Amino acid sequence: MSMVGEIIKAMILVTILIGLLGLLFKRSLLLRILSMDVMSTGIVSLFVFYAAHHGSRTPTVGSEDSASYADPVLQAVILTAIVIGFSIVALVLVSAMHIAKRYPTLEVDEIEGAPKEDS
Repeated sequence: MSMVGEIIKAMILVTILIGLLGLLFKRSLLLRILSMDVMSTGIVSLFVFYAAHHGSRTPTVGSEDSASYADPVLQAVILTAIVIGFSIVALVLVSAMHIAKRYPTLEVDEIEGAPKEDS
């Protein structure tokens, strides 16, 4: 692997680490959701990085050399992961909106210590 590839891989791993640290140390729900999205983006980027091959081409009709084609199954899996990640973030943001209506804050410590209301 080239030096550029190593630098890209290190940057992707730093992105995943930043998201993980945000999940562990941030107390705001919105910052945790953002951290989860950053970590998800890093993981998808890592999969794309490992799935990419130097010299791979898009499969086209009428081409002779089929050995250097990129695998379309991996591309479909990555696209599915992106869509599922987007859906999860949207669902969690809607849940955070409902929590914000019920409690006056989005700080985790204050929500966990707040008295329960009967609805």
